[in-house]
Amino acid sequence: MCYSKSDRQIQFVTNDGTGRIIPAHRCVVNDGSSPKKRGVSVKVAEFSSLSGLRAVVTGSTSGIGRAIAAEFARAGADVVIHGVRNAASAEELATELRSHGRCAAVVLADVSDEKSLATFVDRCWAELGGIDIWVNNAGADLLTGEAAKLSFDDKLQRLYEVDVRSTLLLSRLAGQRMVASGGGTILNIGWDQAERGMEGDSGELFSATKSAIMGFTRSLSLSLAPTVRVNCLAPGWIRTKWGEVASELWQERVLRETPLKRWGTPEDIAAAARFPARSRATLRFP
Repeated sequence: MCYSKSDRQIQFVTNDGTGRIIPAHRCVVNDGSSPKKRGVSVKVAEFSSLSGLRAVVTGSTSGIGRAIAAEFARAGADVVIHGVRNAASAEELATELRSHGRCAAVVLADVSDEKSLATFVDRCWAELGGIDIWVNNAGADLLTGEAAKLSFDDKLQRLYEVDVRSTLLLSRLAGQRMVASGGGTILNIGWDQAERGMEGDSGELFSATKSAIMGFTRSLSLSLAPTVRVNCLAPGWIRTKWGEVASELWQERVLRETPLKRWGTPEDIAAAARFPARSRATLRFP
């Protein structure tokens, strides 16, 4: 069961460590200015700070991943920036994060290469002396550039390697280390239309891919509870590289299907990622 916010920009798949899915509409931020409501009570000071935590964000040289890395650094976390080949963009972001007084490391790795994943995790742990937050954001861009011309079968294979397999294996590798060290948080990225469905090749491909990730997230959250929390964000229409060049037909569709009448932004998702990343958030369940 998932809960989608009324603006259809972000959908939460969360787990409290006991196997129950907690709908986002039952989460209440309590700032002390109003009576407590029935639901989850979160202290604002805890909600807003990631001070002292160390994070890895895969696919963080652009788009949603870059915004999450920047948001985490502003919240006080040290961050490992990951990319495949774009070292210049990664170093540019690292310089920006260091300007906030945070440690920022760059680790380049091809997450579609199954044999390199364990080494990638080892390098991330070594860079910051441990990891508290692992965000699996890396995904194959099949909507722009030459990749958009690939066959359905080739796109499916690419999505399996980059999105599905890397998320599953990296989550397990990071999760094992976090269990051994006493705790941590894993955050995966889904899609709000995965369980509803969308017509066309892209809808079929991405719904299959993201449904796999969302289902895996639920199961891994039970496997690693209560030591490690595993959650998933499922963005809707977010204006990344494809959204900037999408046809007028798609632009109109986004406005038609989004009550807020605008694209979501990577920064919207980054702000949402900040709460489940906070391992010391004070939660009270009814």
